[in-house]
Amino acid sequence: MSRPGLLVLCVLVALPVFLPGAVMASDRIVVQLDIDGPIGPATSDYVHRGLERARKLNAVLIVLRMDTPGGLDLAMRRIIRDILASPVPVVGFVAPSGARAASAGTYILYACNIAVMAPATNLGAATPIEIGTLPGSGGGKAPKAGSSGKSSAPESHESTETRKTVNDAAAYIRSLAQLRGRNAVWAVKAVRQAVSLPAEEALNLRVIDLVARNVPDLLAKINGRAVSVPGGSITLDTVGAHVVRFQPDWRNRLLSVITDPNMAYILMLLGIYGLFFEMWHPGLVFPGVIGAISLLLALFAFQVLPVSFAGLGLILLGIGMMVAEVFLPSFGVLGLGGISAFVVGSVMLLDAASPGFGPSWWLVGGVALLSAAFFMTVVTLALKARRRPIVSGREQMIGAVGEALATFKTDGRVRVHSEEWQARTHQPLASGQKVRVVGMEGLVLLVEPFDGGVT
Repeated sequence: MSRPGLLVLCVLVALPVFLPGAVMASDRIVVQLDIDGPIGPATSDYVHRGLERARKLNAVLIVLRMDTPGGLDLAMRRIIRDILASPVPVVGFVAPSGARAASAGTYILYACNIAVMAPATNLGAATPIEIGTLPGSGGGKAPKAGSSGKSSAPESHESTETRKTVNDAAAYIRSLAQLRGRNAVWAVKAVRQAVSLPAEEALNLRVIDLVARNVPDLLAKINGRAVSVPGGSITLDTVGAHVVRFQPDWRNRLLSVITDPNMAYILMLLGIYGLFFEMWHPGLVFPGVIGAISLLLALFAFQVLPVSFAGLGLILLGIGMMVAEVFLPSFGVLGLGGISAFVVGSVMLLDAASPGFGPSWWLVGGVALLSAAFFMTVVTLALKARRRPIVSGREQMIGAVGEALATFKTDGRVRVHSEEWQARTHQPLASGQKVRVVGMEGLVLLVEPFDGGVT
């Protein structure tokens, strides 16, 4: 072989050694996914795509690192279904120290093949909260007992619905615990009593499988463990495996922005205001286009978010009442009612009980004040413009005062608004006499003598 050819061969052989992060086809790969913050539609999409990538890379393991206060039930169940169907074993890892896997995070941790926590972390508080249940409404509370020990009043519909939701969640997490061979009794307590556990106690109670400081420590401790996947049993070989972190792409980031509750709220208002402007001033186009796009994006976000249609109706009612305040003499009653309906609807619009999916109070208050000021100012100016005296056309000529240019009994000429007009009268007029226009027949003015009174 020639010297240049030998040099090229040496470079090709040594290239993977000198490239940071380079992975040989024969290397064992561990894919790491990170869940930070509330669990929503964007999170479930990110995990789904991450599991698919791990399968295509023939990864030996997936590490699902979590630090979450919980999130939406629908997104959580989608993630769990993907984990249970994954041919690649999934390790749930609550990390770093100080992190938590509360509410929905607890269910996901139970669904993983191996559950691991870092020191100084916690999990639990997995009680589901019914969408639309307001504090103090009695939802989920048992009726008070009378002296006979029986209920003194029939159970409310809210109490029944809440109990059904809790029972369903308890059965769900118990089935996950039984599937993975973990403590099912504590799992049910986490749902029914909202209890929590730190890492060491969770290990002692068989809620988790082990405690690890970081991902390398985790990989060293689980090496050689046998886990069950849909295709059968797998013995993990993780020593020296290369960890590849799967980051959210632009599609996932866009979905995350759109489905942010505050952003969805802003998009909805932009849509309403844009369409309002377009209907108020037809032909502007730009407000209508922006409004239509914003409203469609908001409706897409509301499709995957816990939205209360009663809250949406109150927002629309509040906007309508603020507009009506300008046209109807209600002495502020409609305006105050509209602001109140707008604020209450904004609070009810999204489920404030779901962690990270409640509206920002600053945003709601600021938008309410701006909306009230906007409608009061814009509609008031429009109403004043409508009531302003007409300065052109037929209507402007009626009642106008001028003078006769010559003496005439029926037909002659008059000057009105510095313009000469053909005129007709039923009373004789003298040259220079003041006249008032009382009508028009084509381009002929009908006039009468003007005595100087109020026009």
